[in-house]
Parts: sequence; structure tokens; C-alpha cells
Amino acid sequence: MAGYYDIVLGLIPLALAGISGALILAGVAPWVAVPAAATVAVGLVGHAMFVRSPADPAPATNRGVNAD
Repeated sequence: MAGYYDIVLGLIPLALAGISGALILAGVAPWVAVPAAATVAVGLVGHAMFVRSPADPAPATNRGVNAD
């Protein structure tokens, strides 16, 4: 089963090709369509890195246990 990061990796080229292609077919100039699609791709990468970061959870602490 595909995880979140697998889906993001698949959506990056899909966003670049699909959105820029759709905008170009709609009559938008390529020099505007490609950066617009790249902005969406960067947003996907930013979400994967900072909102749903792949970092390990914080280690558990031994609260209430004296280390003396």
C-alpha cells in the first residue's frame, strides 16, 4: 500500500506536467503556466517536509523517577 510520501512523490511530476499542460491548453503563456505548476509542486514538498514531517517522535521521558 502506498504511503503518504509515496503519493507526494507521484504528485510532484503530475502537478508539474498536468497543471502546466492544462494551463497551456487553456491559453496561458508557458512562461506563466510552468512557474504556476511549480508553485503547486513546491507546496506539496513543503507540506511533506514541514507539516507532516518524517521525523521520529520525541523520546519518552522518565517523569517521576529520581536519578539520584
